[in-house]
Amino acid sequence: MSVLAVGMSHRSSSVALLERVALSDETRLKVMSEMVGTSAVNEAMIVATCNRTEVYADVDKFHAGVAAISELLSWHTGVPLSELTRHFYVHYEERAIQHLFSVACGLDSMVVGEGQILGQVRDSLKSAQQGGTLGRVLNDLGQRALRVGKRAHTETHLDHAGADMVALGLAVAGRHLSSAAEGGAEGGEARAAAHCPVDAVHAEAVQGIEEITAAIPQPQTLTGRSVMVLGAGSMSALSANTVARRGAGSVVVANRTFERAARLAECLTEAYEPIRGRAIAFEQAADELAGVDLVISCTGAQGLVLTRETVQAAVARRSGRPLVLLDLALPRDIDEAVRGLPGVELVDIEDLRQAAAAGADEAAGRTGDVSAVRDIVEEEVAEYQSVRRAELVAPTVVALRSKARMVVDTELSRLQGRLPDLDDKARGEIVHAMRRVVDKLLHQPTVRVKQLAAEPNGDSYEAALRELFDLDPKTPDAVTNIDPAVGKEM
Repeated sequence: MSVLAVGMSHRSSSVALLERVALSDETRLKVMSEMVGTSAVNEAMIVATCNRTEVYADVDKFHAGVAAISELLSWHTGVPLSELTRHFYVHYEERAIQHLFSVACGLDSMVVGEGQILGQVRDSLKSAQQGGTLGRVLNDLGQRALRVGKRAHTETHLDHAGADMVALGLAVAGRHLSSAAEGGAEGGEARAAAHCPVDAVHAEAVQGIEEITAAIPQPQTLTGRSVMVLGAGSMSALSANTVARRGAGSVVVANRTFERAARLAECLTEAYEPIRGRAIAFEQAADELAGVDLVISCTGAQGLVLTRETVQAAVARRSGRPLVLLDLALPRDIDEAVRGLPGVELVDIEDLRQAAAAGADEAAGRTGDVSAVRDIVEEEVAEYQSVRRAELVAPTVVALRSKARMVVDTELSRLQGRLPDLDDKARGEIVHAMRRVVDKLLHQPTVRVKQLAAEPNGDSYEAALRELFDLDPKTPDAVTNIDPAVGKEM
């Protein structure tokens, strides 16, 4: 069993291709199920965010695993296999583990150190669990990745120095709003930090937003502005909380499930007084376009939410007032053709990628934090591999003890035939003595081989043990013909 990672991200692909590869929740479950239905993949988990689609799998063979994963992704996305493979990166075993840990820490994010990725990895793990495609290998690996991500955010200041995707998006969108900044309300101070505990999903999404954005200059272009948020999921909740904290005058929330929009809007009103939070039906969003200054869309829909025609109709009713659209979704929610409309500015994932690349020099001030997180990743990879190697030797140790027990039982049976008149007390003493001798002889070697197996290249010791005693850990007798007392000594 080996860990394999196959995927693409903003580092290897254009946003347009990432958009084509993006999978809906339902399709993702189906793809994972079909992957584990092949002979090449034992377990599967898909990590999908706005700038990456990655498959983590437990496979028996490298090439067969890569082929099965690639072909299924091509089939379900409609992207030719040859095009996918040009942009795929493939990591195996230790490099795959290291990559997942780096992703969970935010080291591989478009905005280095962004904190949202940890929640997205957690969601991916939960989705695979619910879909029945997660076994012990990927579950242990995923849980360890969450632990590594938490360590990185707790022990370093990497996420404090960098923005999350929402903060970066607002920074870019704010440049387009700045021309009308004089029309904002007086004051200009951002509202006091507050959380909007709508439910578990929203609470997790906004947890730590104050710390994440504390080091970012707070633009006053949102002061008094009217904002509409399309969607009420975790990204939308984070967006709504961020604009409210930065002084927006009102926030309109539109969602297909009105109750979720209403809960988020009510929470905003309570947490950021005197902000006006208001919920509307999703179908009313087009009518609201005429009255808002900024629209943030992150619905997770598979089709366009705002078309060019819808936005054009709203522009005609705005009397020349500029409209800024921030599209944080993948696939994109807003028709890219709106860029040609007068008075309309669109900011999408591609714009954010360019902005992040342009600001790469700013990362120089975070070199120490990045280095510290990388050290954490390397430490955790080594520890995970050590534990994993020790666990892999366990079946061989069980097989050795089982074989020894069978030898003892065989000799006791022979003794029964040779000494049929032996009384029960004497027979019991002989049985006890023979088993104690075997246990004492095997105790130190089995303890030592597990210790050695945990070290780099430790699998050679396990292989030597199998060869010396002619053991087959996969034989049914090796894992069933052993009593609980012996098993506990492993």
